[in-house]
Amino acid sequence: MPDSAAAPVILGTTGPFPRSVLAERHPAIIRQVRDAFPYGPEQRRALDELLLNCTEGVIEPLPGDAEVWRDQGLDTYAGRSWFDVPWLWSESWFYRRLLGAVGYFGPGPWQGIDPFRPVKLAELDAGETDDELAALDALDDDPGPALLHGSLWGNRADLGFRLAAESGEADFALVADDSAALRPLLRGGTLCLVADNAGRELVPDLLLIAHLLDTGGVDRAVLHVKPYPYYVSDATTADVLDALRRLTAAPGAAARYGRTLWSAMADGRLVVRAHPFSCAPLPYAEMPDDLRAEFASAALTIFKGDLNYRRLVGDRLWPPTTPFADVTDWFPGPVAALRTLKSDVVTGLAADTVAALDAAEGQRWRTAGTHALIQVNANSGPTARA
Repeated sequence: MPDSAAAPVILGTTGPFPRSVLAERHPAIIRQVRDAFPYGPEQRRALDELLLNCTEGVIEPLPGDAEVWRDQGLDTYAGRSWFDVPWLWSESWFYRRLLGAVGYFGPGPWQGIDPFRPVKLAELDAGETDDELAALDALDDDPGPALLHGSLWGNRADLGFRLAAESGEADFALVADDSAALRPLLRGGTLCLVADNAGRELVPDLLLIAHLLDTGGVDRAVLHVKPYPYYVSDATTADVLDALRRLTAAPGAAARYGRTLWSAMADGRLVVRAHPFSCAPLPYAEMPDDLRAEFASAALTIFKGDLNYRRLVGDRLWPPTTPFADVTDWFPGPVAALRTLKSDVVTGLAADTVAALDAAEGQRWRTAGTHALIQVNANSGPTARA
């Protein structure tokens, strides 16, 4: 790992983007959730209190799970402004507080009710999803590259299964492309895929897994999702089931992929995991031993999306030319990132690429969701470092 002193941890005050998330996006999410369900006076009052607290107040402990959060930094950050602590931590605490406000953790009638479910289902049921699934029928005998790009671009701001990535007609760009290094790692064994968003991002993730299982690219897949709703659209087990039903109910190739996945779940070739650390406000370098052992046993672990990238490399202002291999050399096995850029964190770029992007767009290319990367470190893990 390179010297992190040269790459400060991103705080809520580190530049306009983190500040806008805390000051603008989080209040908007509270209002969206407030309108999504006919919550009663208790929940509405708690949401109003959270709106005021997260913008003008300080971090306050919650009863119930204080011990878990104390182990993850609550004692250190309690009493401080939401803006003056690590941004990753502040965001995670916001979603924990939001779920508490609507009664998700119970007991009570709202226990286990996902406040983001209406948004997730609306996206999954949209007509655009039909078009994207119908496009599967037009793929040739080697759909792997298109499915990989579909998984990559699925978490773009407007989502979408962009087969145009294969033809170069799309209005987005790859800033780093290690896709050729993926192929030698997909020749059997276990794939761990750490999912990001539900809906029309999760669908192409599942399609990629189905293709790899069908073709022998992997013998087994472990899909890591969140144990509870997180970051609005992050995938949970319920979202996996919704996406699977969407596939199996579709016509053509989509249904065939859906049946592959259904059978694979039934016979254990596809396993869904919801490890508590998936919602931790910490980088994956601090993951517990059981999760580390699972990743160590995989032929490849793929981290999907922006948040997982931040947690993989560390939520720091790395110089963008910092090698991806250097910031992931601690990882216990081969690792890859498929990520659309939606935050300031980025590593592994060529100096001329950074210069051209900065000249053309300033810093916007880091956060606009119009650029993406495929990065691979095939040499991480204890054997490689021995």
